[in-house]
Amino acid sequence: MAAAKPTPTDSLSFCLAQLTEAAGEGLGGGKDPATNETPLGRALLALRTRHIKAAGGIERFRARGGLRPLLTLLRRAAASGPSPPQAGSGSAPSSVLSMVSAGPAPSAGSAPSSASSSSTSSPPPRLRKTLDLALSILANCCTEGACRAEVRRLGGILSLVTILQCVKTDSIQNRTARALGNLAMEPESCGDIHSAGAVPLLVESLAACQDSQCLQSVVRALRNLADSPQHRLALAQQGAVRPLAELLAANPDPALTLALVRALLELSRGCSRACAEQLSLGGGLGPLVSLASHPKRGVREATILTLANLCAQGLVRPALGNAGGVEVLLGELRRRRGPTGTSPASQQPLVRAVCLLCREAINRARLRDAGGLELLMGLLRDPRASAWHPRVVAALVGFLYDTGALGRLQALGLVPLLAGQLCGEAGDEEEEGREAASWDFPEERTPERAEGGSFRSLRSWLISEGYAAGPGDISPDWSPERCPPPPEPSEPASPAPGRTLPSPRTLGRSPVSAHEEPWGHEGPALLLLSRFSQAPDPSAALVTGPALRGLLAYVTGAPGPPSPRALRILARLTCNPACLEAFVRSYGAALLRAWLVLGVAPDDWPAPRARPARRGQHRELGEMLLQNLTVQAESPFGVGALTHLLLSGSPEDRVACALTLPFICRKPSLWRRLLLDQGGLRLLLTALNRPAPHPLFLFFAADSLSCLQGLVSPSVSPALPLAVSLDQDPPSPCLYEPLLGPAPVPAPDLHFLLDSGLQLPAQRATSATASPFFRALLAGSFAEAQMDLVPLRGLSPSAAWPVLHHLHGCRGCGAALGPVPLPGQPLLGSEAEEALEAAGRFLLPQLEEELEEAVGRIHLGPQGGPESVGEVFRLGRPRLAAHCARWTLGPGHCPRKRALALVGLVEAAGEEVGPLAEALLSVVMGVEAGARVPV
Repeated sequence: MAAAKPTPTDSLSFCLAQLTEAAGEGLGGGKDPATNETPLGRALLALRTRHIKAAGGIERFRARGGLRPLLTLLRRAAASGPSPPQAGSGSAPSSVLSMVSAGPAPSAGSAPSSASSSSTSSPPPRLRKTLDLALSILANCCTEGACRAEVRRLGGILSLVTILQCVKTDSIQNRTARALGNLAMEPESCGDIHSAGAVPLLVESLAACQDSQCLQSVVRALRNLADSPQHRLALAQQGAVRPLAELLAANPDPALTLALVRALLELSRGCSRACAEQLSLGGGLGPLVSLASHPKRGVREATILTLANLCAQGLVRPALGNAGGVEVLLGELRRRRGPTGTSPASQQPLVRAVCLLCREAINRARLRDAGGLELLMGLLRDPRASAWHPRVVAALVGFLYDTGALGRLQALGLVPLLAGQLCGEAGDEEEEGREAASWDFPEERTPERAEGGSFRSLRSWLISEGYAAGPGDISPDWSPERCPPPPEPSEPASPAPGRTLPSPRTLGRSPVSAHEEPWGHEGPALLLLSRFSQAPDPSAALVTGPALRGLLAYVTGAPGPPSPRALRILARLTCNPACLEAFVRSYGAALLRAWLVLGVAPDDWPAPRARPARRGQHRELGEMLLQNLTVQAESPFGVGALTHLLLSGSPEDRVACALTLPFICRKPSLWRRLLLDQGGLRLLLTALNRPAPHPLFLFFAADSLSCLQGLVSPSVSPALPLAVSLDQDPPSPCLYEPLLGPAPVPAPDLHFLLDSGLQLPAQRATSATASPFFRALLAGSFAEAQMDLVPLRGLSPSAAWPVLHHLHGCRGCGAALGPVPLPGQPLLGSEAEEALEAAGRFLLPQLEEELEEAVGRIHLGPQGGPESVGEVFRLGRPRLAAHCARWTLGPGHCPRKRALALVGLVEAAGEEVGPLAEALLSVVMGVEAGARVPV
């Protein structure tokens, strides 16, 4: 078969020559383009179907200079076509038409007005075909960035806008909108298209055009023109959103539906009020909610994100909820958070939308009924969603006076999560504008004031609940806690100079004194916690370990003065009789004393950590809260509650009650009856080696025993040690040293032989009177009585040294200190233990006492530390156990050292806690108060 004969249009040069000739370049007399229709039409058709579509064809067309004549041809063709009326609102300025006829314009200029479709007629067929082909070529070329820049430089944008205004044929409008949509992909071109006045013409095309392909091109152009917040706002203000919503409500074909929802998604980003109003007025809310279940994923996801964007405008949220948007957004967020869900980043717009829906009462009810509370609680528990936690907490404030919702939230564990939020970092959420405020009372909206983001999010809700007459009455320090008026009277006493921690009892303050009630990122959490604390019995929710730790961590760890609301919460709880048992069971009273009064938090134990320098204020707060608990404990109700806990409670409750009583009971008749007569103290002591019910249990126990000792013996000054240090006692003269010199006086008549071969001199008569053992050994019927060299088995030289001194009458000469190792070295297996064992074996009780005193002097003296206490207790000596207990509970030691010493004692005691309990009991009761012990 013969090859097809080549035609002139196969050559790009031929097509460009025809295009240049038709554009009037180099032609004398300026022919009408319509007279060259046949060769020009063939050239344009070849350019569109063959040259432009070939690989690299668009680049070759641009490089050969084809864009300039193509744009000139478009201008001449548009100028030859039907023109809009020359008068009235729809007319185009004559200057625009003259610019079109004159040649290329340098840039987009003044915007032509939209022309009425009824005042224009369709162009002649030849001209329409020329425009169709030329616009199709231009639209294809504008898919590449270099061509878009060239078209913009040659002034092609204004030409396209003029064609859009003058020629109302659907095919011409379709290709013109497609070219403008492609040009709008460049930010610079997008701005020029807006400046050229294309938006009103595109909006007019939406209403006038009936062809789906044309409508898709126009919708796409509007979508691409929404490339920035300023342009999106301009589109909404020029009425671009309502016709899109009306088209969507008309149930268009699937392709147009996809184009519409994609355009609405772009236009609703950072949703403006104009956008929300037009979409609602255009009837788009219902169709959008219906399309959220569309089988096509692209339509479904674009629709859901559009609904999420609309939630930023309070005026449309009630209608959106009525249309079913709450259930749709909750369902989608639940799906994305499921096991096969998406990443946290894709959940962010839905989380924001759901939180915004909580600002209107009608949507809160829908959200609660649809399981939204459980979903929000799941977000609060998710560490991956930590950036959204402040937003979620602020949303939950909307349910502040919804009793049913609060009960459900409490059952789901909201309170400990709120307490954990108090010291958390503020999220990176964007601040909401005043348009996002609640629409429950839209007539009270006023211009925005400069307030913090967290408060701004709650302002309209506070108005809607009747806590203020309007936004002008609200400052960031204000909260519903102070309403209804009148406020409680404030304390008359003025704060001391330099005081930065307000008193929790100072409740009555002016609603506009922002310096007294700071509102930070913790404000919503504190507001909810305060609401929970106002319940008749808040103990189950707030008087728990996690909740108290969160509140105390905020009060003591806030970078600045904490919110007075947190202090009022603590004061309210400690003043509520219903919370007394919970404070006892949860070791709350002990925690208040340790954290606030003593400055030891759970994170500070056992290794200390730096804390803000407001200890004096924290101590004052802690003492006040403990005093509140004391008032409750010593009331008839409190006495009955504590007695019931100690006598009839569970084993854990009985131990907690015994430990807490010294902190909150000051009446001797009460604590003596419960702790001493009814066995509370012994119960606490025998529980020391059990699994700790609290991280600070042993710290609490040591502090409790010390406080109880102070109650039993109040005359002992806490600033002075219990006994005078034995280091101050002068040593007694040594009676054994004369036997050790080169000329001993008197001469030794006996030597003791040690296992090492060392021979130690001795006096038989003096040694025989030291103990029954040596009397029988040296003066009895044993063979040693006739020997001059008597062996002493199982005794090292260091251990034998104090024995020989004691046999010759030395008391307090310092020999007993010899075998005792230095602090930090183990005592078990040491020569000191060997000497103690020998003193017992040789029936030398005074030597035992002296050796024990030496051990206490070195290991429990000024150079010893808490770690030495357990080491001394391991020797198993009753007197040393009493010394250890006295050192542990001595008022001269700081609470941390006291607790560390008790930890060592419990570890040394192991399973046999009886000796330790007896030693501590004797010290607490003052049984050995007159004994001489080392310090």
